[in-house]
Amino acid sequence: MMQLPFIENVDLEPIWSEEINNKLAMKHHLLFAYVHEKPCIIVERKSLAPALNYLCKLDIDYPIVEVDEESFERLSNKFLEIKTGSDFDALTTESSDDIIEVEADLLDFIRNSQDLLSNEESAPVIKLVNSLFFQAIKKGASDIHIETLEKKGEVRLRIDGTLKKHLDIDKTITGLVISRIKVISNLDISEKRVPQDGRTQVRIAGKSLDIRVSVLPTYYGERVVMRMLMQSEHIPTLKSLGFSDDLTKDLNKLLTHPHGMLLVTGPTGSGKSTTLHACLQHIATPDKNIITIEDPVEYNAENVNQIQVNAKVGLTFAAGLRSILRQDPDIIMVGEIRDSETADIALRSALTGHLMLSTLHTNDATSALSRLMDMGIEEFLIASTLLGVLAQRLTRQLCPTCKKPTKLAPVVMEELQLPQDAIYYQAVGCKACDFTGYTGRRAVGELFIMNDDVKQMMKDGYNDHQIRLEMKRRGMKSIADKLKEMLIAGETSYEEAVRIGIMED
Repeated sequence: MMQLPFIENVDLEPIWSEEINNKLAMKHHLLFAYVHEKPCIIVERKSLAPALNYLCKLDIDYPIVEVDEESFERLSNKFLEIKTGSDFDALTTESSDDIIEVEADLLDFIRNSQDLLSNEESAPVIKLVNSLFFQAIKKGASDIHIETLEKKGEVRLRIDGTLKKHLDIDKTITGLVISRIKVISNLDISEKRVPQDGRTQVRIAGKSLDIRVSVLPTYYGERVVMRMLMQSEHIPTLKSLGFSDDLTKDLNKLLTHPHGMLLVTGPTGSGKSTTLHACLQHIATPDKNIITIEDPVEYNAENVNQIQVNAKVGLTFAAGLRSILRQDPDIIMVGEIRDSETADIALRSALTGHLMLSTLHTNDATSALSRLMDMGIEEFLIASTLLGVLAQRLTRQLCPTCKKPTKLAPVVMEELQLPQDAIYYQAVGCKACDFTGYTGRRAVGELFIMNDDVKQMMKDGYNDHQIRLEMKRRGMKSIADKLKEMLIAGETSYEEAVRIGIMED
């Protein structure tokens, strides 16, 4: 048996060079490190045979040093860290060689690469996953859905709030793609029976993206949903959200209050978080301490301290909010008021001198009053702290290239009190809008401001419906009114206006 120099209890620094295929060497338990500032080959006793066998194939004449098991494991972990980093760089691709830019080419690539797709580390799989990210960014998708069906896999993209099929892939490839996504999100590849959540960061075509990954086991296999999260430079300004000028002006006025509460309401996916972050960016200055608690943190915003809810360790909205109040904040943002405890702490902190922003799930702005009362909040507390409520929706805008005039049924025009002489348009679909008929979305909203008249109405026992009617009589424009304006201006279709809620008023 050959006798090798042996050292123990050492903390070695790895040599990771481009000339050596380190990933393959690691598989054969062969590592490289500096010993007394000299490059050496590091082995351990139990895996000596495969290591030396592999070494015979390499053209490396470093001296061989044997180390104890613990030292070897310590060095091996350092190599693993570098390997993970370089895997990440493989994804962090700037070159167009690793990206297939056109959908048709991607389908050809998948067809022709069947035999190359062997495992989640193989180059074609990496290329395929990169291309999915690239095309999702190019099409302006907010989510990528990858589902395993009975005989195939399917990729769908959520663009402008609606899911659209992107491509079908072979069932075996779907498994590899999902494994690849798990690798870059630090999830367990071998665990396919329980849901897993992770995050990853990708840099593709010059854009850096944070991605939230959710894996769910289904009957035929796993499905993955990836939410593209925004970086702070992509947070829109209040002006660019699409609200009308008068609403933006009133909202800006409310944001100048030193304390009080501002609520944004609407269904899931109506852009509430985006509006809140736009508000925070609007009022963020170096002399303000802004803290948020969100579930999950969707925008990585600068100049704002963000906390992520973690129910497993007891960090709920209520618990987080209590801790935030001990951090001397000026402005607090709570992702969502879900229960009476959070509502109570939020309103009381607004009463004691903080500007509080949050969201609620209600259909219109005035319903927020009854929702808070249902949560057990006293009327006087609402009257003295609530500054205003913004209810909003996101409406898809017609593609200007292919929209075409259409006639609305007289009964519809009568019911909605629309002018007979206006020209109305419908969605058609062309190459410019990816055959959807729509390009982009804009926010429509109604802003209900808690002024002295409203406080008096609350005192007089008006319910939220009566307050709503009274406010509309005094000139408050509802979401339905804004949708009518968009219809008359030819910016959206009747079908889209109905989907958003033109009939709800």
